[in-house]
Amino acid sequence: MSTTGTTQQVTPQLRQWIIEQAQAGHSAQSVLKAMLASGWNEDVAVEAMEETLRVHVESQAVAKGLPPAVPVPEPQLDESPLYIDTGDRRVAVLQTMADPRVVVFGGVLSDEECEQLIALARPRLARSLTVATKTGGEEVNADRTSNGMFFQRGESELVRRIERRLAALVNWPEENGEGLQILQYGPGAEYKPHYDYFDPAEPGTPTILKRGGQRVGTIVMYLAEPAKGGGTVFPDVHLEVAPKRGNAVFFSYERPHPSTRTLHGGSPVLEGEKWIATKWMRERRFE
Repeated sequence: MSTTGTTQQVTPQLRQWIIEQAQAGHSAQSVLKAMLASGWNEDVAVEAMEETLRVHVESQAVAKGLPPAVPVPEPQLDESPLYIDTGDRRVAVLQTMADPRVVVFGGVLSDEECEQLIALARPRLARSLTVATKTGGEEVNADRTSNGMFFQRGESELVRRIERRLAALVNWPEENGEGLQILQYGPGAEYKPHYDYFDPAEPGTPTILKRGGQRVGTIVMYLAEPAKGGGTVFPDVHLEVAPKRGNAVFFSYERPHPSTRTLHGGSPVLEGEKWIATKWMRERRFE
């Protein structure tokens, strides 16, 4: 493998060579080193590797029967910033995980915003429902023992401000978001591990997807802290996020399949009361 001249073309032969090296077990660093030694510009080499391997992994996944991957929300974390400026608030980046994509943010909401959301939601609470995947409607689910309500998107200035902030935080259009859901968990209340995407195998899913496509990302914001328990758990990767008021956990899922490892749940509240606000993001504008 060699290249000359200043304009470097990424050929099908080069892409095939990159795939062969990956299949042979060579590390990305060693493949890059070989390309640089052959005269490839580093930026061109890195981009060729990333794009080739991404396409290859996706084709392999689809060949195994997985649903195709789609674009997902993604915070701007390329340079490992400690903070992200969302326009009206500086949000701290506390923890990141690449696979699954999980990011824990600090100070997404102020204490006052948390209190306002709770006060507005409290009179409208009812037993939480889940989407009925058999029909596309809603139903009571024994796995979810919270009380909840939904704000309409843009319902008030408070809701609009938070929605703008979240859109800036994860680089996803406001109009692709569902309305904020507020949930209250008392002692013993929990939400057993589940996925947020809509199962393609369920008969009600096509009806659900007409309103904006699949869910592709979730932000869970903590409004009130229990004294004990109530963390957000990701069993596949043994991760638990503490329900610290004002903080949030974001995760994305590029295909509606367990391979995303985004199984998650709300652990039982052991003492006190937990309140959260959840924002689900769709592929397209949510009507």
